[in-house]
Amino acid sequence: MDIFSKIKEKLTHEFIDIIEWLDYTDDTIAHRFERYQNEIKNGAKLIVREGQTAVFVNEGQLADVFEPGTYDLTTKNLPILATLKGWKYGFNSPFKAEVYFVNTHLFTDEKWGTKSPITLSDDRFGLVEIRAFGTYAFKISDAGKFIVDIVGTDNNFTSFEINEHLKSLIATRFTDTVGEANLPIELYAANTSELSDTCREVMAPEFETVGISLEKFYIENVSMPEDLKKEIFEYSRIDKLDLDKLTKFKTAKAIEAAAKNEGGTAGAGMGMGMGFVLAQQMGGMMSPQMQQAGAPVPPPMPIAVQYFYAVNGVQQGPVSFEQLQALFAGRTINRDSLVWKQGMATWTALKDVEELKSFLGGNTPPPLPNP
Repeated sequence: MDIFSKIKEKLTHEFIDIIEWLDYTDDTIAHRFERYQNEIKNGAKLIVREGQTAVFVNEGQLADVFEPGTYDLTTKNLPILATLKGWKYGFNSPFKAEVYFVNTHLFTDEKWGTKSPITLSDDRFGLVEIRAFGTYAFKISDAGKFIVDIVGTDNNFTSFEINEHLKSLIATRFTDTVGEANLPIELYAANTSELSDTCREVMAPEFETVGISLEKFYIENVSMPEDLKKEIFEYSRIDKLDLDKLTKFKTAKAIEAAAKNEGGTAGAGMGMGMGFVLAQQMGGMMSPQMQQAGAPVPPPMPIAVQYFYAVNGVQQGPVSFEQLQALFAGRTINRDSLVWKQGMATWTALKDVEELKSFLGGNTPPPLPNP
């Protein structure tokens, strides 16, 4: 570049009397207005458009900040810059200052997510891992603080440059928030709206420290391993069921299945049960005839023994011998299930109750003694 070109460039930039910035991008947050040696003509016109803030910086020190409007730059409307430069009686020559235009509109649909799983402690499932992701929206609330603390000397600062910092901040505060919430693990995915509002309230002060306002924060999904999800679904179904009704239903189904299996132990038990019922019915039919014949009246039928049993630590029953046998055949209970009846001192495993050992099979008599 020859000397005449340098002179032309200097004069062209030095005597620019309009300072404005038109943003043709959708991701620029701060832009430095470039001039030859940062010189501004005395009385130059500053145009700050809606959604912008203009920040003047003198030798790295924050000076004047202008909201949307049109200004004639003189010592009257540049009081801080005039003080920093020691102008007591105004100025007539060009002056030096860096001018940054800051976008103050809303930056929307910014993505965030947890880079690694978050480990939580649940009372029922122990240590579990979850992941989360969503979106957030922010805008610059304090342009001067943002320029000094974040932008520095960057001549074109974009949302991409700040997003990594913001996403790290969000992930950290999200982890702290869900850890302190101490909710049942299944409620994190079911209460994303409430959790989103809580997280935004926790994070907002941190954003404000660098001149950023966190306007919106959304949790779109909270995910967990598939095996844990299935376990939670199963637990929730069981938790909503009436265990007493469920047990009675399973008992009825087991009795029905046992009645069809006449060759098995349960079938034998069912046969005996039906035999008892028929005997009672026949006894009831014959009883009036015997009474009429003057025959002696038999004593009352003995009261059937009632058994209580435990399923998943919950007491169930009472049920009859036949019903208990059907429950065993249907695998609702097993040889180690605890049972109790009147007269027993403590709950005892089914396999150790003498009259219930027949459920286990192996009732073949020993060989006859040699003659």
